[in-house]
Amino acid sequence: MTCERPVLVVEDTPEDVEAIKRGLASVGLKNGSIVYCESGDQALDYLHREGEFAGTQAAPRPAMMLLDLNLPGTSGREVLNEVKQDPQLKSIPVVIFTSSAHDSDVQGCYAAGANGYVRKPVCLNEFNAALKRIKEFWLDASILPSVR
Repeated sequence: MTCERPVLVVEDTPEDVEAIKRGLASVGLKNGSIVYCESGDQALDYLHREGEFAGTQAAPRPAMMLLDLNLPGTSGREVLNEVKQDPQLKSIPVVIFTSSAHDSDVQGCYAAGANGYVRKPVCLNEFNAALKRIKEFWLDASILPSVR
């Protein structure tokens, strides 16, 4: 990874979290460079540096966010809306990584400012390949905005 900042993964399904950990590790991301939040509320606490994440040391600004839509409490859609409406957060690339391929979800997420939308493949090889492509584009090829 060419970026020193972590990837924020917002995912509530333990099996998907483990698959994402393994998939990102297989493409060179160390566990310390990934932050996991299991709910939309926890992700917003992280991004706003509140609660258990109070202070900039506890919550470095992420290089990008992988966001599931179907989360307990505050949904992924609500997290996306809040991030993209916040002047301090809106430059963080948000890639929706979810099981939904419904056109209304895709359209709604792009309308709200999502930077990408990837349906989680069911096959493990395809799942890992999708994570590899996301990592290569967002963390290797792209120039990310600096932290303000």
